[in-house]
Amino acid sequence: MELSRKAMSIRPSTTIEISSKAAQMKADGLDVVSFGAGEPDFDTPAHICQAAIDAIHNGKTRYTPAAGTTALREAVCRKFKRDNGLDYTFSQVVISNGGKHALMNVFMAILNEGDEVIIPAPYWLSYSEMVKIAGGTPVIIHTKKENGYMVTKEELEQAYTEKTKAFVMTSPSNPTGMISSLEDLQMIADFAVKHDILVVSDEIYEKLIYDEGKRHISIASLGQEIYDRTIVVNGVAKTYAMTGWRIGYAAAPLAIAKLMSALQSHMTSNPNSIAQEATIAALDGSQECVVEMCKQFKARRDYIYEREEAIPMLSALKPEGAFYLFVDVSGTYGKSYQGKEIHSAADFAKILLEEKYVAVIPCADFGMPDHIRLSYATSMEQIQKGMDRIEQMVKELV
Repeated sequence: MELSRKAMSIRPSTTIEISSKAAQMKADGLDVVSFGAGEPDFDTPAHICQAAIDAIHNGKTRYTPAAGTTALREAVCRKFKRDNGLDYTFSQVVISNGGKHALMNVFMAILNEGDEVIIPAPYWLSYSEMVKIAGGTPVIIHTKKENGYMVTKEELEQAYTEKTKAFVMTSPSNPTGMISSLEDLQMIADFAVKHDILVVSDEIYEKLIYDEGKRHISIASLGQEIYDRTIVVNGVAKTYAMTGWRIGYAAAPLAIAKLMSALQSHMTSNPNSIAQEATIAALDGSQECVVEMCKQFKARRDYIYEREEAIPMLSALKPEGAFYLFVDVSGTYGKSYQGKEIHSAADFAKILLEEKYVAVIPCADFGMPDHIRLSYATSMEQIQKGMDRIEQMVKELV
């Protein structure tokens, strides 16, 4: 019996694979430091948890509309107006089972077989696989470090064909932590309007920005023409330490939102009703918890970057947001550790995990095979221990 060729063509998530291996090593009693999955180590804020408890006691445990409760969709609209200067009606908003599910809904709603989607590398590894699942073709632009890993106008025009349907962007970026400037966004907006294509804007890390003068701008806010062509995707996982609650959301032109809702109604029905109530509390409640988390993330960012820059043969740009350090390890190629040679970031990561018990993500599946990603969404103690081990291994290379 032949199984689905499409399903068999999809690569499993490297992030989950590495994190699972590290977790198993920990379960076996090994002292593993994990820089793997992008999951804040903070507890979900108390007022959000209390809203979920209240929802249970108040009987909010039934099915909701497939696209989410009206109350939550209206809270999302208030958030967009308050934070991004964007006007949406609740009917343009779809609540999903996490940001990843929201993105999958988007691609299923907009793509036909053979449609092309431009994705700048480095990119979050699931983008390209989602596009393929939806029948589209990922078109990868390999950006350059000297451009801050930002796509250029020339690169966009070279990637465009008559089959281009959409452009995917994320700011702040996973895995680089870089933030798109107003100039970058305007160039992308002009490109999308010129060629009448859609922009899928993943803004899940928008609140995690650390430097004065840096700010998040939603590309949909740059005028009516780009607003009409943009689907904004966001969620509460990263901002409010709610990864396990599985609530994401998307705002889109009404026709696209209706298609997303219809798809979701058949694939998963509604998102968790209790988590929806908690998300209202997250969006409408005090944001002091976010401010406090950002302070800690900034301290970790500063420390991990300084440590990395002091290690020979490694190179990175200082991340401006999110909680990742994107490290070029090609300087170690041709070196060996106890007879094990390094010819790729995957080799570097494998040796590091097996010999020093440090888990990092090799980024071939992010479109950059010479790089690793380190998540600093873990305690300072773990970061210090992990960076000590990385430095030790690099210094022991011959």
